Amino acid sequence: MSTPRVVLGIAGASGAALGLSVARQLAKIGAEVDLVTSSAAGRTLITECGADAQDELRRLVARWHDIADIGASIASGSVPVAGMIVAPCSMRSLAAIAHGLDDNLLTRAASVQLKERRRLILLTREAPLTLAHLRNMTAATEMGAILLPPVPAFYLIPESVADIVDQIAARAIDLLAISAPSARQWADPAML
Repeated sequence: MSTPRVVLGIAGASGAALGLSVARQLAKIGAEVDLVTSSAAGRTLITECGADAQDELRRLVARWHDIADIGASIASGSVPVAGMIVAPCSMRSLAAIAHGLDDNLLTRAASVQLKERRRLILLTREAPLTLAHLRNMTAATEMGAILLPPVPAFYLIPESVADIVDQIAARAIDLLAISAPSARQWADPAML
């Protein structure tokens, strides 16, 4: 089986640990990762994950593309990738994706996934939601994106925030269908 190539976008919304966990888990399964981060994501990564988070990301990915580089390989549908995860996905990035603005490499790479009918997983991160957010979510879904708000699976009885983050990241990767499922699954206690 060939090595899957995945695009990972990290937008500036709170929840930078989700993007870091996705990168860690993709590296663990041997995926080749192309990373693009928004300018706000750098600040959020440092604030929420610590000063070493960007260095760790650099070690985990094959390529880190500048968000302004709209000529990067991932801006073209002729470059085969398995899909893209945006974790977290800010409401600004969602709006640009939902309306096909393609105004930076993150939103252009997302649009490429949609036009090529590849999987695009958006871990949309905001609460509460406005009507504009909901309409943008609907528009992105109608175009083929899969919205995966980072909602904890409390039924798995997580022991830490890291457990919650890792489970959500694993679910996002499972939705790409590039390897055997790795997210913990529900098990009916009555059946154990």
